[in-house]
Order: sequence, then C-alpha cells, then structure tokens
Amino acid sequence: MDTSMRFKGKVALITGSGRGIGRMIALRFAREGADVVINYFRNRTPAEETAAEVEALGRRALIVRADVGEPEDIARLVDETAARLGGLDILVHNAASGYNRPVMDQRVKGWDWTLNINARAALFLAQRAAPHMQARGGGAMVTISSVGAVRVLPEYVVVGASKAALEAVTRYLAVELAPMKIVVNAVSAGMVETDALKHFPNLREHFEEQFAYALEHTPAGKVVTPEDIASAVAFLCSPDAFMIRGQTLLVDGGATLGF
Repeated sequence: MDTSMRFKGKVALITGSGRGIGRMIALRFAREGADVVINYFRNRTPAEETAAEVEALGRRALIVRADVGEPEDIARLVDETAARLGGLDILVHNAASGYNRPVMDQRVKGWDWTLNINARAALFLAQRAAPHMQARGGGAMVTISSVGAVRVLPEYVVVGASKAALEAVTRYLAVELAPMKIVVNAVSAGMVETDALKHFPNLREHFEEQFAYALEHTPAGKVVTPEDIASAVAFLCSPDAFMIRGQTLLVDGGATLGF
C-alpha cells in the first residue's frame, strides 16, 4: 500500500515540536501531506526552523507558543489551530518535562510541574481538541510515553509516574472518545538518541557509555531514533490502525526483552 500521502488534507498538532522527537513527527506528517502546527514554549528559533522545513515540503505550518502545563494556553493552542488552519484531525502530545532527581530529593513543585505537563495536559488537550475532530468526521490522538512508566530508571521517579499516568489517561480517552470516531493510543520510547538526553543528570557524564551499553543490549542492533518514533506515531494515526485502541506501542528495538 502506498503510504506517501496518507494524511493529505489533514491538520496535525504536535506539542513540543520545535526539535527532537516532536520535530521529526511534525516533518513525517508534512511529508505525508498534512499541514502542521509547531508548538514550543521557551525557544522559538528551532520552531521557526522546523516550520520552514514543513513549508519547504509544500505544506502549511503554524507556530504557536504555548505552555501545555497551563489550561489557558492549551485552550488557546487548540482554538488557534482550528481557526487558522480550518480544523484539527491529529493530536500528538509529545511535549514533556521533569525534575530528574532521586526520590529523597524530590519536591512538591517538581511533582506538580512534571505531572501537569506530561499527563494532565494530555487530558485537557484531548478535551479541547475532540469537538474539532468530531466536526471533521473523527481523528487520531497519540501520546508519547517512555519505558520509565513501567520500569525503574535512575532519578526518574516523577517522570516515570507522570508517564504511567499518561498511559492511563490514554486508555480512558480511547474508550470515551471512540463514539466521536477518535482513535487514541500511546507510543512508549526506549532510549532515543536526541540532544535532550544529554541533559539528564545521570547520563551527562557517561553519555557515550550509556549508548554503547544500550546498543549492546538492543536486539535490533541500534538505538532508537526520532525517526523510529515518528514512524510508529504515523502508523497509529493511519487508517491501518483503526482497530488499535488504548494501547501503548513500545518502540525500543527489543532492549527491554532481555533484562
């Protein structure tokens, strides 16, 4: 089956899409025909660069600054998308943040910040987006999780908890939005080779060693790339995935199978 233009005429909103995994997801949808909303919060320059790449592919790109940890920004982000691009068909909640510290060093502020951006945002983004999708005959939503939702990783307690909550929200959305013809799933990423990974305190000093270890223990023979995640997201938003609902698709090259 030719999948080169699966999303022609669709509008895709990807949170946190100025760089990294979000950027690659945005470009994947653009290559397959979708107009794309590039969301960022702190750094506009990467968002502008991503938007330029989308437009070079012949698609429309809308840049919207919004903090998805704030309900008012969520409402504005979705409403501006629908108003400027004529509707919404695909929502990918990729934006994430977190305080990576040991259990004994965590604070309430870090918990609230992390849970609000990583998990709460998914619920209220979906709530705001669903009517726009329903008006266009349905749509698809994908949330981006991580293996830390089910496995214990160093200094990852609040992020892991937020991703576990995100996967639970995904399941509830899948059931309750199904009558609106909206398909909802999650993609759980293994260790992905992005610049953001270098900011994890426990990886900063041993970045190369961590990747060498991951490569050695990944049956696929390579670590996961943003392109791998983008491919999985695109599949889950395609008609081929219509009967997949509320699932978390693990994309880790088999790394978690052996330990």
